[in-house]
Amino acid sequence: MNTAGGGTPKRQEWMLEGLDCANCAMKIENRVKRIEGVEACSVNFAAGTLTLETAGGYAESAAAEAERTVKLLEPNVKMVVRSGRSRAQGSEGPSHGHGHEHGHDDSHAHDHEHGHDGNNAHDHEHGHSHSHGQGDTRRTVLMIAGGVVLAAAGALLPVSGMAELILFLAAYLAVGGEVVWRALTNLLRGELFDENFLMAVATIGAFAIGQYPEGVAVMLFYQIGELFQGMAVNRSRRSITALMDIRPETARVRSGEMTREVSPETVAVGDILVVKPGERVPLDGIVIEGSSMMDTSALTGESVPRAAGEGSEVLSGFINKNGVVAVKVTKTFAESAVSKILDLVQNAAGSKAKTENFITKFARVYTPIVVIAAVLLAALPPLVVPGAEFSDWLYRALVFLVISCPCALVISIPLGFFGGIGAASRSGILVKGSNYLEALNGIRTVVFDKTGTLTKGQFKVTAIHPEKGTTREDLLRLAALAESHSNHPIAESILAAYGEPVAEAAVAGYNEVAGHGIEATVEGRRVLAGNAKLMDREGIAFRRPEETGTVVHLAADGVYAGSLVIADEVKPDAAEAIAALRRAGIERTAMLTGDASAVAEAVGRELGIDEVHAELLPEHKVEELERLKTRYKGRGGIAFVGDGINDTPVLAGADVGIAMGGLGSDAAIEAADIVIMTDEPSKIASAIRISRRTRRIVWQNILFALGVKIVFLLLGAFGIATMWEAVFSDVGVTLLAVLNSMRALKTEEAAPAKRAAAA
Repeated sequence: MNTAGGGTPKRQEWMLEGLDCANCAMKIENRVKRIEGVEACSVNFAAGTLTLETAGGYAESAAAEAERTVKLLEPNVKMVVRSGRSRAQGSEGPSHGHGHEHGHDDSHAHDHEHGHDGNNAHDHEHGHSHSHGQGDTRRTVLMIAGGVVLAAAGALLPVSGMAELILFLAAYLAVGGEVVWRALTNLLRGELFDENFLMAVATIGAFAIGQYPEGVAVMLFYQIGELFQGMAVNRSRRSITALMDIRPETARVRSGEMTREVSPETVAVGDILVVKPGERVPLDGIVIEGSSMMDTSALTGESVPRAAGEGSEVLSGFINKNGVVAVKVTKTFAESAVSKILDLVQNAAGSKAKTENFITKFARVYTPIVVIAAVLLAALPPLVVPGAEFSDWLYRALVFLVISCPCALVISIPLGFFGGIGAASRSGILVKGSNYLEALNGIRTVVFDKTGTLTKGQFKVTAIHPEKGTTREDLLRLAALAESHSNHPIAESILAAYGEPVAEAAVAGYNEVAGHGIEATVEGRRVLAGNAKLMDREGIAFRRPEETGTVVHLAADGVYAGSLVIADEVKPDAAEAIAALRRAGIERTAMLTGDASAVAEAVGRELGIDEVHAELLPEHKVEELERLKTRYKGRGGIAFVGDGINDTPVLAGADVGIAMGGLGSDAAIEAADIVIMTDEPSKIASAIRISRRTRRIVWQNILFALGVKIVFLLLGAFGIATMWEAVFSDVGVTLLAVLNSMRALKTEEAAPAKRAAAA
């Protein structure tokens, strides 16, 4: 690698459109690394990006050579320049903001950080596939359909001889022409014995011995399997693009009395931004004018909006709920919270080991052995065995090739996995690819987010504590009147608990006290509703309730009236979910949450979770996950379960990312590997059971197919097996494997239901 040349080292990034093959990504990366002037090259298959770091003076030449290399290796892949932003590397992450304006207890206040944990865009690499986008998917489906029609015509019409050959040859070219072409081009590049070569040789061999339907059927099933893999890759790619929705598109910079809209990348530290209601904060900064409530859920997972007034820190990605604020920028876009999260996702995805599907690995050994054995079988005996006929041994070699065709594996492996995926979908579990279903088998630790995952993510009044002389009804009515002018989620939960129309005319002099609560005149009485700090400030003695949750203290005319406890309810099946995971063989459970320690510990004890880590921001959750992985290294994989887009970095770092889909964020649903559509954590154990059952079925097919193949390969080599036996060993094994794969479609709902009832 030559690093000579003047100038500053440069980092460039491209999108690789049409890159749907993990093996191809590895080939591109290895080849581009050898280009002169390239200091580092990384191809992120999950994100579909190529990142190039070049020595000074080599940027243009290395980029041009990289583009030529990509076009040579993968003609269907197109390099598209990505916007030239320098991503944050090691910048400071988001920090805790100030308490919510709608204040309460120090430990259980409206200013609780109800953090969903980081949903990681878990972007595993799917198997070897060449489906390039929706257009190519439609084209592949049309090719398969055309091949089926032509093959059916050849089999059903009263034709023979050349007419029959033409029909089946047309069907073969419609279905498998692309595979044969790839096999030829790979041969010209010196890449022998991949699965394309195997399929081409096996199917052409079938045609050579007159088994036209066999040749077409093998290629047809192979292409269907590849189509399924391509669709899974496209879903994975969309999970990354969905994450980009948190990136602000524009920033409104104020200059004197004028404002102008610019790209966030062009804003400098010290610039003043104007953020209107409904807009996303473009860059990290400090509020210097105005006040508002900020929806912080995209970054911190807090389900309660955060108050932001003069002096408050706000992060890029926050959504301004009400009020116009002026923000002084403290970090460039490259160092902002949004860039930090996007980097965490992409870096975590890029650190995954590149995987290849079983067929590709198997073909690397199996294909050359079978092809070489077939060539030797045709050539050697006529040379060394007296009286041996070349045509006889060529026939045996062709029979050998037909028997060796791995169509039983090609069909049954994807069918088995997708059967398992189908069974999971019937249970309300969406699995985005066979890789993830297989990965569930190795999971021994399950890590949960709290809010929206184990809890409902909806606040509710769970306790009412009136003081002497005040009834529960009077206290709740007083709180509802005091909160009637607020649109805060805590206020909404109080009004929902009251459940009656509120006479807002009875409320006057309404005032929100920053970081403390509300001061209002209710029916002529001065009412205070807020946290402990508000009571302390007014010199009012109060009681702390024993329950865990957000506490709203109330006082009327300087006399303490009582308190309300507002909490997020645990999901009905959360405790059963933890118990079911233990029965399924999960050895450890943990919780990573942005919520307060007292709340998190209470939920952990109630559900029987092994360890709880609270008050964590997304980057801290990633660090905690890494510590768990180090601690339990060699003791099984780790799955993370979350529901918010802020959970994406942790999902990326986990072996399997699972999102709660019914109420979870759209981006989390797209980013995760597995989505629980019913929002029931108990479905995770069901997914693990389905994955293990699917693995058993797949390995039954693999061992059965290979066992029969070996027997018939020996019979074919000794001339005992004829063409009919060859076809039977191939088609028969395939049919049996397919039938066995269909078992994976069955769901196991009765047994878990009985276990739950017994429990």
